[in-house]
Formats: sequence, structure tokens, C-alpha cells
Amino acid sequence: MSEPRVRPDPAFALLDLYETALPEVYGYLLARCGDRGVAEELTSETFLGAVSACRNPGAPPVSTPWLIGVARHKLIDHWRRREREERGLRVVHESEADSVDPWDAELDALLAREVLESLGAHHRAALTLRYLDGLPVPEVARLMGRTVHATEALLVRARSAFRAAYREKEVRDD
Repeated sequence: MSEPRVRPDPAFALLDLYETALPEVYGYLLARCGDRGVAEELTSETFLGAVSACRNPGAPPVSTPWLIGVARHKLIDHWRRREREERGLRVVHESEADSVDPWDAELDALLAREVLESLGAHHRAALTLRYLDGLPVPEVARLMGRTVHATEALLVRARSAFRAAYREKEVRDD
């Protein structure tokens, strides 16, 4: 009588990759959210999610680019949660005004990061995916669960909100 074969746990592949992938995943997240605590939390969620995902039948091989993809999804989920919270707060404190102005000024990187962090999560997610990650609009739409047209409109509003907040912060800091 032969013994049943035990299939190795695919999550063990993560152990081999963990030390080299951890700094890359953390660095990716920190560069996009700018908050060490959030980046650490999302890095943990990424690896925990990766353990579950790699055990699914048909899961792709574990690699650093795959983990970065998992991290991207965790970051988007974080921004969505944050947006829901902010939306609830906006209902209480309605005070947003949109203004659209042509803008060709040079950006200060630190100021731009502060302004990006101050935007609503949906604007921050759209701008980050489109301009920091360099994703095409259809891919941004897919990741955010929106249509391409809705994403294009969101990007227009996000750029407008960014410009207005950037100018306001520039004036206040002068």
C-alpha cells in the first residue's frame, strides 16, 4: 500500500522570496502613500494576501512583480476605505469648491507630495496610478472598478483639485 502524496504548500515559495521582495514591496507602498505606518500595515496585508492568493488553483508563480501587483491592489483598497470614511465626513462638512484653471507651473516635489496626501482618496488613487505608476487610463479604470469615461472624468476633477490645493498651499507657505 503506497502512502498518499502530500503536495507542498505553494506559500513556501514566499519564504524564499521574502527577504528580497520585502524592501521592494515596502518601498513601492511608502513612495505612494508617504506614511510609514500605512506602508508597514499594507506591506503586512500584501504578504498575508499573497499567502492566500498563491494557494488558489491556477495562481501565477510567486515573484516580486506579482507581489507589487498584490501591493497595488492593497493600496487601492486602502484608498477606497479611506474615501468612504472621508465621504462620510464631507456629508457633515460640505465645503468643496471646484475651479478649473490652466496650469503650467513647475511643481515642488515635497509640496506636491503634501498636496497629493491632502486630496480625497479617489483623487489620490487616480493621480497616483496614472502619473506615478504611469498606467494608461483603461488600466486605471480597471483597477479602480470604473468605466474608462468615468475614470477620465475623475482624472479631470483630480487634476483640478490638485492644482487648486497646490496653489492654495503655495500661497499659505509664502
